[in-house]
Amino acid sequence: MRRTRSVVRALALGLASALGAAPLAAQEREARAYEALDTEPIVVTPEHAQAVERGLAWLAQAQVLEGRDAGAWISKIGYKLNEGYQHTAADRGHVGVTSLACMAFLAGGHLPGRGPYGDVVERGLSFVINSVGDDGYVTHAGSRMYSHAFATLFLAEVFGQTHRQDIRGKLQLCVDFIVNSQNAEGGWRYEPYAVTSDMSIVVCQVMALRAARNIGIRVPKSVIDRAAKYVVDSAVTENSLLRHPGAAYYRNEIGSFHYQKHDGSRSSFPLTAAGVTALFGAGVYSDHSIDQGIRYLQSNLAQFNFERGRQAGGHYFFWYGHYYGVQAMYTAGADKWESYFTTVRDELLRMQTPTGSWPNSVGPGEPFGTAMAVLILEIPYRFLPIFQR
Repeated sequence: MRRTRSVVRALALGLASALGAAPLAAQEREARAYEALDTEPIVVTPEHAQAVERGLAWLAQAQVLEGRDAGAWISKIGYKLNEGYQHTAADRGHVGVTSLACMAFLAGGHLPGRGPYGDVVERGLSFVINSVGDDGYVTHAGSRMYSHAFATLFLAEVFGQTHRQDIRGKLQLCVDFIVNSQNAEGGWRYEPYAVTSDMSIVVCQVMALRAARNIGIRVPKSVIDRAAKYVVDSAVTENSLLRHPGAAYYRNEIGSFHYQKHDGSRSSFPLTAAGVTALFGAGVYSDHSIDQGIRYLQSNLAQFNFERGRQAGGHYFFWYGHYYGVQAMYTAGADKWESYFTTVRDELLRMQTPTGSWPNSVGPGEPFGTAMAVLILEIPYRFLPIFQR
């Protein structure tokens, strides 16, 4: 049942006060966000809001306060390997996870130096900025292009909301690094300047570039166009099967997206969510592969939740699949978004641990699962520009 505007506003102000009497401006921002939701199909329930606040509280207490990784969140640094996760460094500050965790605070209305979590965001921001190399590559303890993209996205979102000039120069360097490392296929891979590409890396670079371009950072249109072509060419369609009759395995996978552009590469729910979101991020809204991709996500949602959610202890695929899936559905429109999000929201509320965190059995670890879960749940708040239509 939809709340009235006054009740939603009261909920927002009450939550802000409960966090330690946030400044009035912050309370008003939160109230306005909740009011705006009154015109949307999704209403933030008290259980939903409490889950977000418990997740943010857990992240805040898990942040490193001193030493070589001050401001970061400790995680396993590594890369996906088939169904597993190969870590190259353990118990180190993870610049990608730190960026996601800080974005979770931004998406809850908390800015660097402002409000009850202002210091948390400020510390995380300092860690990320200090991880930007002279060439613009954001890396720490061996992190790679995933982390670079999330760090660039985070810096773009902070700059867009604060206009801090100490961020702008670093951000342009980060963007230029993505631009310069795009390969002949139009994509990117785990390592900079790789000659091959894959969808999971392409989507996070595209979203970082989109966020930067939205706030006036220089991004060549040709880079976006080439990336969009790579994504479209990665879709599993009737035409792609006709071109490659030996790919009969993919007959039931029409609408999905390949891991890599060639038709023999696997496809999956997370890759499809990534493909659709990447196209939206590149400014493509009417391609046939988008409609097919949305239908694929809708029809495979229940099975994906069962296989990758609670049963798998919050597998890496579960988190990045829904991180992009909810963005895809939100952009696609209310009729698709409401059903998808409420299903995912209910699953996430069931998965939250008594401490307020979320699991990540395969992947960087609990800080990653928690940051992703909170970000997913915060999309209806609409504080983060990248989460706005």
